[in-house]
Amino acid sequence: MNSVSYAFLDNAPVIPVIAIQKLEHAVPLAEALVAGGIMNLEVTLRTEHGLAAIGLIRDQVKGANVGVGTVCNASEFDAAVDAGASFVVSPGQSDALFERAQVTNIPFLPGAVTATEVMAAKEAGFKVLKFFPASTSGGAAAIKAFAGPFADLQFVPTGGINLDNAGSYLSLSNVRAVGGSWLTPAAAIQNGQWADITQIAREASQLGA
Repeated sequence: MNSVSYAFLDNAPVIPVIAIQKLEHAVPLAEALVAGGIMNLEVTLRTEHGLAAIGLIRDQVKGANVGVGTVCNASEFDAAVDAGASFVVSPGQSDALFERAQVTNIPFLPGAVTATEVMAAKEAGFKVLKFFPASTSGGAAAIKAFAGPFADLQFVPTGGINLDNAGSYLSLSNVRAVGGSWLTPAAAIQNGQWADITQIAREASQLGA
């Protein structure tokens, strides 16, 4: 590892963390987010529709860069890649996940919130890490502190991040982007309020500007 490019993270400051409850929501939701300037979409495996949604968005939503989240083992990693995910995010890390990422040569963001976890991911060759759950793991202050011993690493924090506090993370030199579910409120999705989601995405896309 690692010639893999993480340049896609520079396309928008926020990655929406998406849990698809109904498959028919996948495409209009993705279209609404992209219309608001949010291109990187993390479809989680928290629901049974995750893999199918990735395929639909990849095939039908122009401009979307669809990845997968909540990947916890090698078989999920492989299934997500087969479904068309262009990047993979895990809440944690394991040797098996490290190996799959290295073999498939796909951008992988392993989870790390302690110095020991950060060191393990770095030793495995990964320099962009997910920091989850951010709000209960020291928040922006903890990530800022990591800039000292781990100056060559960058983080994508998620968990407890919203429009009000995202700026405090994005202002840090070692934060590449943030993730959050506030861009995809369940009620708006259920009611098909796609214009409202586009407006939320538009506000999020201006963060860190």
